[in-house]
Amino acid sequence: MIKVVRAKLHGIRVTDANLNYQGSITLDPEQCEAVGILPLEFVEIWNKNSGARISTYVIYGERGSRCCVLNGSAARTCQPGDEIIIAASWYCQPTEVATLKPRVLLFHPDNRVAKTLCYDVTALGDGRHDFRILELEDADAAA
Repeated sequence: MIKVVRAKLHGIRVTDANLNYQGSITLDPEQCEAVGILPLEFVEIWNKNSGARISTYVIYGERGSRCCVLNGSAARTCQPGDEIIIAASWYCQPTEVATLKPRVLLFHPDNRVAKTLCYDVTALGDGRHDFRILELEDADAAA
């Protein structure tokens, strides 16, 4: 089994940090649903500003709020305004990699979705693979 990216929120900004909460990251359910991140799912968080890397679980906040709130001890790793990457993963057999199509959201500074991408792996044979990033939609063009 190998661990692979299943879904990603890339460049979302932290909207708040709440140290006095029992833990987790609060996210907008609309954005989570767009890539397939579930409530209570563990995710990895990488802070592009500080380099901090943590793991915590997701709870859903208010729908449409574009929130990204680090709670509990995770609040010590990020400040409001920090740009972070949130990645969900799963384990699969190496032969299954080409069947996965992880979705990735890219964000504007106000946490509006800028683009939706898809990671696409193609099995070439002899154990080799090709990789490309496909743009699925441009949120600005659709708005």
